[in-house]
This record gives sequence, C-alpha cells and structure tokens, in this order.
Amino acid sequence: MLKDITLGQFFPGSSLLHRLDARTKIILLFCFLAAIFLFDSPAAYAALTAFTAALIGVSRVPPVLMLKAVKPLWWMIGFTFLIHLCSTPGDVFFHVWIFDLTWQGAAKGFFIALRLVLLLLLSALLTYTTSPLALTDALETLLKPLKRIGVPSHEIAMMMTIALRFVPTLIEEADKIMKAQQARGADFSEGSLLVRIKGFVPILVPLFISAFRRADELALAMEARCYRGGMGRTQMKAFRISSIDYIAYAFSAVFIAVLAVLKFGGIA
Repeated sequence: MLKDITLGQFFPGSSLLHRLDARTKIILLFCFLAAIFLFDSPAAYAALTAFTAALIGVSRVPPVLMLKAVKPLWWMIGFTFLIHLCSTPGDVFFHVWIFDLTWQGAAKGFFIALRLVLLLLLSALLTYTTSPLALTDALETLLKPLKRIGVPSHEIAMMMTIALRFVPTLIEEADKIMKAQQARGADFSEGSLLVRIKGFVPILVPLFISAFRRADELALAMEARCYRGGMGRTQMKAFRISSIDYIAYAFSAVFIAVLAVLKFGGIA
C-alpha cells in the first residue's frame, strides 16, 4: 500500500512533456483542472479523457505508474459513485433496502468519479515529468509578484522542495518499520478498526522520531552551507520559454475553446 503512493516521484525522460518549461506545466495544469469543473457535458468529458490519455502516451510514463496515482484513492472514487447512485432522484432501475438506484444517479456518479480520476492523472503527470527542484523553482518564480503583499514565495517553495524530497524517503522508511514489526509478530490486517489503529502506534512513534532527526540534520547541513533564505539567491539553470511552450499554450487555448463549444454549443 505504501509503495502505491506516488507523491514526489519523478520519472526521468526526454519526452515532449519533460522538455516543457515547469512554469508552463503548472499554469496549464491549473487551466485544465478548471476546465474539468467548468465544462461538464458528456462530450467535453470524452474529449478530456482522450486528451489525458494522449498526454500519458506523449509523456512515455508507464501506464502502471499512472494507475498507482489513482490506486490509493480508489475507495474514495467508489464511495463517491455510490453516494450519487443512491441519492440522485430519477428513473429507478433497482431497489436495495431503502435506496432507489436510478439511471440519472449512475450517470452522475460515473462523471463525478471520472472527474476525480482525471484530476489525479493530470496532477500525477506534472510530478512524473518535472523534477522536484524544477517544480519548486517554477512555483517560486510564479509567486514572486505576491512578494509585494507579503507572501513569502521563497519559503513556500523551499518547504515544497523539502516535502517532495522526503515523502518517498519517509514512505520507504515506514515500509521498513512495518516489515520489522511484522517480523516480530505484529499483525496490521486483523481485528477491529480500533485494534488496527492501536497497532500502528509502534510504526508512527519511530517514524516521527526519524522524521525529526532528519529535519534536525537537514537544518544543521543548511546552516553549515551558510543558507540565509532567498535574499540574493540565484538559479543555476534559468527558466526560458521556448517555442515548444508557445505551441503548448496555443494548443491548450484551442482545446479549451473546443470544450467551451461542446459545453455551451448544445453538443451533449
């Protein structure tokens, strides 16, 4: 289960998505996430699904890795589908206990579940095709205009860098602790919910101790390297918008315009 968490993982490559500027990918990601919520017609969802599948193919990220981004939240997706299936009024096709299952509920639940899957896949594509350092540098660059109103852009970017860097490390360490506890006879799969929660205490305590120890070591290392925040800080690799980025902006604008036509042009 822990190995299915893909947050912070980067898949090196030389695909078109890998070569895009990190700022371009962040901006376009937010545009497409907004489009998923704004353009909710069946035709628009079909276009978004095909577009997401095309992006996965272009990125050359193995489909197995993309499915891992969805797997940890499959229960939430299924629960969302069931809630809409059982609570949406309409034409009943089956009756279970006190619930009327309707065709309208099935359709609404399917599209809401599809929306969640698209959100997860597009977000995973960003982290898979962008290194954590490039991602946080891009975020700092995008937040720089907010410095005028007191937003600490560098500090936010630094926290993101540290979090993305150590999430895979902490997951690996938690997996090692679980295996060590299981070798000593611990069982995390049996008993009531309360018993299972109590069973995770021997994992959480050493994991928190390890996390605090790593944080202390990182702080000492940063001080030893004379780190004093973002004042006067430069980047080894400066961001440059290339022709590929302009093409990506243009193509995305055309695609979003098509989605708007599918939504408001009466195409269902």
